[in-house]
Amino acid sequence: MKQALVDDTEDVSLDFGAEEEERALRTAKIRHPLATFFHLFFRVSAIVTYLFCDWFSKSFVACFVMIIALLSCDFWSVKNVTGRLLVGLRWWNQIDEDGKSHWVFEAKKPSLQNRSAATEVEARIFWLGLIICPLIWTGFFFSTLFSLKLKWLALVIAGISLQAANLYGYIRCKAGGEEGSPASASSLLGQQFLQRPDIIFGVL
Repeated sequence: MKQALVDDTEDVSLDFGAEEEERALRTAKIRHPLATFFHLFFRVSAIVTYLFCDWFSKSFVACFVMIIALLSCDFWSVKNVTGRLLVGLRWWNQIDEDGKSHWVFEAKKPSLQNRSAATEVEARIFWLGLIICPLIWTGFFFSTLFSLKLKWLALVIAGISLQAANLYGYIRCKAGGEEGSPASASSLLGQQFLQRPDIIFGVL
């Protein structure tokens, strides 16, 4: 009986060192400074340019093109780079053999072997920037509408759509994405919403 208890005890492996090391990695400071910088740079620059573009140029077209360029760079960098590096999430569209379009959402589980894993600080910066900026553009929408500055309305709608599309995609990744098991979008509304950036650029 004693021998069996000894064998059972030997089979149990409590690797407290690995847990402490993983916790230290997660609570470390910013490990991807360049990605963190560009995660905020383009979207903040678009907002600042929208607010003060009259100081830089009196041309509406020049301001419009500059803000759209910043919003486009932000959409691409957040969707393809910063989401993967800062929180381990990614989403994209793929076409199957039958020609049908599917949206795929994935979330990568952090591991001790992955030394490039994001930290809690980076994740907090990522989600704050992802949530706050669309709210600011929503405020611009109502201010533009109530002040009857209708020429800016298309630009504001483009800003809301581009940034809300990334927000929706990463929420889907966080809620249902799993490593190695992609999940396609279940609702037609969600698919149409993610496709809106392409539609907007086609119109502009």
